Amino acid sequence: MDGEQVDVEQAEAALVEHYPRLVRLGYLVLPPSLGRNRRVLTAHSLAQRSLPPGRRTTLAAGDGVPLPRRPVGVTGPEPGYALIRQRVLRTALQAGLPLRRRAWPRRAQLPPLLPLVWGLRLFPHSGGADELALDQALSALSGPARAAHVLRGLEGLADGEVRRVLAAAGVADPHAALMEADAVAAPYALLASTEFDPCSLQARPPDLLRRRRHAKAALAAVAALLVCGSLLGLPGNGWGRDPASAPLYARNPASQQALEPTALRRVAPAYWKRSPRTDFTAWPTRGDRTDDARLLRRALAVWARPGASVRSSTTPGTPVGPPMGSPQLLYAGEVGAASVVLFYDGLRIVRYAEARNADPARGAALDFARVDSADATSADALIVSRGRRTVRYLTAPWVRGVSVRNLLAPARAARLLHRNRNGVTDALPSPATAARCRSWPAVEMNAGTSTRLLTDLGELAPARLTSGSPSAPHDVSARADRESWARTACLLTAVRSRGVRSVNSWPYARQWLPEGDGYAQWLCTRAETWRGTGSRVLAQFQAPSTPPVAGGAVSPGAVAARAEDSPACGVRDPRVLAGVLWKSRGGRWYVLAAGSQEFASLTTSGGVGGRAQGHLLAVPAQAGDRARLSGLLADGRRVGALR
Repeated sequence: MDGEQVDVEQAEAALVEHYPRLVRLGYLVLPPSLGRNRRVLTAHSLAQRSLPPGRRTTLAAGDGVPLPRRPVGVTGPEPGYALIRQRVLRTALQAGLPLRRRAWPRRAQLPPLLPLVWGLRLFPHSGGADELALDQALSALSGPARAAHVLRGLEGLADGEVRRVLAAAGVADPHAALMEADAVAAPYALLASTEFDPCSLQARPPDLLRRRRHAKAALAAVAALLVCGSLLGLPGNGWGRDPASAPLYARNPASQQALEPTALRRVAPAYWKRSPRTDFTAWPTRGDRTDDARLLRRALAVWARPGASVRSSTTPGTPVGPPMGSPQLLYAGEVGAASVVLFYDGLRIVRYAEARNADPARGAALDFARVDSADATSADALIVSRGRRTVRYLTAPWVRGVSVRNLLAPARAARLLHRNRNGVTDALPSPATAARCRSWPAVEMNAGTSTRLLTDLGELAPARLTSGSPSAPHDVSARADRESWARTACLLTAVRSRGVRSVNSWPYARQWLPEGDGYAQWLCTRAETWRGTGSRVLAQFQAPSTPPVAGGAVSPGAVAARAEDSPACGVRDPRVLAGVLWKSRGGRWYVLAAGSQEFASLTTSGGVGGRAQGHLLAVPAQAGDRARLSGLLADGRRVGALR
C-alpha cells in the first residue's frame, strides 16, 4: 500500500458496502456520555462525512493505515475501506474531546446537522446481561482505549497494527491505550451484538409533555415578534427621530403630550416672591435656549427613551421612567462646553446634557435625582454642570450671594463666587471627584436671613451641612462649628452618590484624656437621604491635634463606629455610644468610650474589663485588645454601642 492512490469513487464504494460496519465502529468509539440517541445520529453523521474532499487521495504506508486482517465481509485488500475507517475513527475520537474555552469547537464535537430526526428517539435493540456488562466496561475507558478494543475485536487487528492505526488517527500514546484496553475481559464476539448495531434501531417518542410546553412557548414568542414588528412598522413621526433615543415601541397620547416642548411648564422670573411655597416649584425658567424647540425635544425624547449610547446616572431610590405629565422647565442653555437642560416633575430633577457642536448621539448624558419634599433649606442650588474635576451650580432666585469655603481650613475666609445673570456659578473644584482629600470646597448660600453651607457629593442636588443636636440642627456659621467640620469633611467620602439630602455633625461628649493628654471630642455624624432609608451614622473620635499653621488644614478625626439605616443620632433616637483603643503620648494603651447624656454608666467586657459611672470611660488596655461595650441608660435600660 506504499504510496497507493485511492479514488473517491473507490472510497464511496467501500463506504456503501461496509456502511453498517463503519457506523458500528463509530458508535462504539463515541463517548457513552452523549446518550444512545445522540450516539446513533452522530455515528451515522461521521460515516456519511468520511468521504475525502478531493478526487484522489494518496494512502501512504507511512500513514499507518493497514488493512484489516479479518474484515468480515471483505474479500480482498481494499484501500478505500482502510481510508474511510481511518477518517471515521479520527472524527469519533475528536467527538470525545472536551470543549476548550479559548478554541473553536471541531465539527465532530458539535451535534450533527444530518441525519436529523424530529419527534422520535432512536436507539439500538437491547442485548443481554453480557452486552450490558461490556457497555459499562467500555464506558469506563478513555476514547483511545475504546478504539483499541474495537480495532482488536471488530477489525481483528494485531497490536502493532492497532498502534499504527491509532497513531494515524491522532492518538498521542497508542501503547497506553492498548494497556488500558486490556482491562476489558469480555469476549470480542459481543461487539457484533445488536446492542451495538446503530443500523438496527428502535423508535420511541420523546417527553411529550415537555414537547407540548416548548411548542406553546415557541408559538407565544412568534406571536410577540409579529406584534412588535407590526408596531415598528406603523406610520407617523412617533416621539421623535433623535439619534440618541431608542426605537419606538408604543404610542400613548398622554405620553406624547408630555414630550412636547410647547407643553412644558414655565415659571415667570418674579413668581418666587409671591409663591406660597419656597422650593423648586418656585424656580423661574432660565437660560438662553429656553425657546430652542429642537434641543428641548431631544432632551424629552432621550428622557423617555434613552438609547444605548446615552450615559446615565441615578441616585439610589430614584425612578428612571419617562415624565409623569408635562414637567417644569428649570433651565436650558450653554454651560461650558455643553448644552444643558434641567427639568423638574415634582419628584425628580432630570438633567440632560449634550456636547456643543457635536453629534448628540455620541455625547448625550442623562442624570436623575430624587428631590421630593424639598423646602427652602434644601432647594438653594442644583448641579448644572459637572466636568472632570470641576462643578458649576445653578442657584435659586432667592440666593443673594455665593461664597466658597475650604472646610479643611476653618481659619481661612470664604471667597466670593461669581454668577452670571441666569444664576450659574463659575466652575470650582469638586470634592466628589477628588482623588485625595487635600481640600474640601463647599459653597455658602446667602439667602438673606440665613447662610447655608452646601457641598457636592456627586449628585444633582448638593447636600446641606449642619451642626447641633438632632432636635435643633443649625447652619454652620460659628467658628467652633467650622473647626469641628474641618476634621469631619474628609469622612464625607463614605456617603458619596447615596442620595444624601443633609449631613448633621454634632459633638455629643468631651473627654479629658488619661495622662493629661488634653481634651478629646466625640462627634456623631448622620447623613439623611431624600428617600428616607439608607441613612448612615458615623461616631467620630477627635483627639487633640497639633495646632495648624495660619490658614492650614487640620488632621481628620477617627471613625469609632458606623451604622446604616439606624435611628441612632437622629431625632427619633438621639443617643449614641462608641469606643476606641487609644495610645497615649507616653506609649500606653487605653480603651476610651463615650456616650451621650442619656447614659448613666458604661461597662466594657471581653478582652478588657471595666466600669465607670456617667457617660465617659477610660480603662487601661494592651495593644490589639478587643472589648465589648455597653451602657446603662437613666431609665434602667441597657443598650450596646453603635454598630
